Amino acid sequence: MSYPVHIPRSLLAILTEKLSGPRKIILLYGARQVGKTTLVREFLGSYEGKVLEINADMPLAAETLSSQNLSQLQRMLAGYNLLFIDEAQRIPDIGINLKIIHDQIPDIRVIVTGSSALDLANKVSEALTGRTWTYVLYPLSVLEWRQLDSPFVLDQRIEEFLLFGMYPEVFAYPSTREKREYLTGLVNAYLYKDILDLGGIRYPEKILNLLRLLAWQIGSQVSFSELGKQLGLSTETVHTYIELLKKGFVIFDLQGYSRNLRKEITKTRKIYFYDLGIRNALIENFNPLSQRNDSGHLWENFLICERMKRMHYERNFANFYFWRTYTGAELDFIEERDGKLFGYEMKWGKNKAKAPVSWLETYPEASFTLLNQENYLEFIA
Repeated sequence: MSYPVHIPRSLLAILTEKLSGPRKIILLYGARQVGKTTLVREFLGSYEGKVLEINADMPLAAETLSSQNLSQLQRMLAGYNLLFIDEAQRIPDIGINLKIIHDQIPDIRVIVTGSSALDLANKVSEALTGRTWTYVLYPLSVLEWRQLDSPFVLDQRIEEFLLFGMYPEVFAYPSTREKREYLTGLVNAYLYKDILDLGGIRYPEKILNLLRLLAWQIGSQVSFSELGKQLGLSTETVHTYIELLKKGFVIFDLQGYSRNLRKEITKTRKIYFYDLGIRNALIENFNPLSQRNDSGHLWENFLICERMKRMHYERNFANFYFWRTYTGAELDFIEERDGKLFGYEMKWGKNKAKAPVSWLETYPEASFTLLNQENYLEFIA
């Protein structure tokens, strides 16, 4: 198969809209290599004002942006209409300086990107309260692919999506070997540089081993205490590491849904990966789906992640859960939106499933939908 060099990103229209509306700083978070810089530069290509682009690796500019000196900031921005700061998490005190720019230099628009929410968010969240539009750019989504491909073509690509994930660059490589090399290198650079360094992890092998354990358990309930026992870590440390990985856009979790019924499980979580190529690189398994025993879990991870991308890009807000009782009844995915419950069961292939009787009895007003390869597209794109 051949792949387009450029795939339109859903956030492009949103950036355009926000930059022509009320003046706020745009914060664009996302993992390394998801295309944040490319997206902003695409927008700037049609922007009519004068743009100052600054990367955190530019020493003099970074020094000015950490100075908290209004006259220096005014001198740097004089004559410009828009300031674009790339990889802003590496600039000391960036949040305070962005506040000064927003409050004291009213003629400038600002776009800021950061490869890791954990450091950038800590420096801007309090300083910029009420002054920002905040978005996350994820790896490519089926919602974005749908602009280019028919449902038939997308069906043919599902296995590739499940094995190699959705990072933009992965589609530039025609062979399995090249895709594997790229993803393995991304895991090393992504985890060690962005997560381990910024998080101040003293024993990086521990968090890497934790991540591999989580990779083996996608779609399953995980216990932080059990993970701690396997790794020789305290439950508190496991919790800290998982939060770090969540903030770094490596993993996300779902909690159990309950309306305070004692028979429903709420204390454990399910862990999923934002990108299945990263997950498969961690366990070093890119075998075809016909040779795997985790196809169902890959499918579940894929659908849930793609649904979350779609909801984020379309600005539809909901709470996400899984549902399970102590007697074993369960649903893979629950959405709570606008006061209503929507239950989903996900089956690989064309397998069928019925709604658990206890779900229908406990939540008679809720819906139930089976998602398989026959009807998945309307759910995610």
